[in-house]
Amino acid sequence: MTYSPEVETRSLYIHWPFCQRKCDFCPFVSFVSHESHMERYNNALLLEIERFAQARRQKCDIETLFIGGGTPSLWPDRQILDTFGKLSNILPLSKFAEVTIEVNPGTVREEQLDIWRTIGINRLSVGVQSLNDQVLKNVNRFQTAEDVLCLLQSAQRYFESISIDIILGLPGVSEDEWKDLLRVVVGWPIQHISIYFLTIHQKTPIYQRIKSGEICMMQDDDLVDQYNWSVDFLDTHGFGRYEISNFAKKGCECKHNKVYWERVPYKGFGVAACSFDGKQRFGNRANLFDYIERVERDEPVEDFCEMLTEDQVRLEKLMLGLRTDVGISREQLLEGLPKSQQKRVARKIGELIDKNFIYERDGRFVINPYFLTIENEIVLELLT
Repeated sequence: MTYSPEVETRSLYIHWPFCQRKCDFCPFVSFVSHESHMERYNNALLLEIERFAQARRQKCDIETLFIGGGTPSLWPDRQILDTFGKLSNILPLSKFAEVTIEVNPGTVREEQLDIWRTIGINRLSVGVQSLNDQVLKNVNRFQTAEDVLCLLQSAQRYFESISIDIILGLPGVSEDEWKDLLRVVVGWPIQHISIYFLTIHQKTPIYQRIKSGEICMMQDDDLVDQYNWSVDFLDTHGFGRYEISNFAKKGCECKHNKVYWERVPYKGFGVAACSFDGKQRFGNRANLFDYIERVERDEPVEDFCEMLTEDQVRLEKLMLGLRTDVGISREQLLEGLPKSQQKRVARKIGELIDKNFIYERDGRFVINPYFLTIENEIVLELLT
């Protein structure tokens, strides 16, 4: 099975998997000390993109492009210029396309900012995570608070759309320090903030350090309290929550992220990149050399293909819809269910409303912001 060439694909993701240093909490596919393989990888990336462009039958313009990693700000200038030069000819961007690149402070030169703007990148996503240098060092993060401030000072001269990522729950960050961080960032020249809960994945160094008792995690109740405070605080400073982890000034929501939440087709390129054509999900090979060699031999690079069942589609619609401030309609909740189950779900909806876990707005059900942290439990209630 392959990504359908008949699908009207308007969103792309490009994975640049190289890093200077691997953060202790990072579960993503990335590679350290592989600089010598960047050019060969870049060539493979171009070949994969070109073959997709040749195969697709719906020649619509691209409306969102997201370059993630890894550390895309390590993409050598000559290579990214080459890639975007060819990309503009075979997969043209629409006039109003949103083109985002993830960057890590401490890895960006001012000349890059100018190059990125020139080739059509118009949105920066900056991995801030924390402004406490010791906390960053403790999780093997390659940056300092000074790096962040210098980058933002330069970036605002080139980009009107800047987003930052920060992590709630990093070891060593007190409640007061977290609140101070938010008080600082709302004064920055940014339009978007993503707040991610620190998630512990097995096979990461931080997992082993927690298991050994070297570091301690924040209690769940404290995390929830700090998150709820953050939602209210950001709202009063013009950053409205439009998804569990995402806050934006009016009109500055991330268009590419909405593609994922609304289950719109997108095509991913590069090692371990994922794609969705509306019916099937795909994932590319996660081994760097396996991916490159397969592209060079003109062999399929997908590691897996999953045709979604009706139950999986229903679960995705529920989970993704309830993550957002748009919510999910009654029709979507009851779609495809026999009458007996529709009655059960309708009854469950009533119980959740009575408990104040969800509420109805404009014919759609939305999770009460104070209960977003238990979204999984609410979804299970609706599915069980």
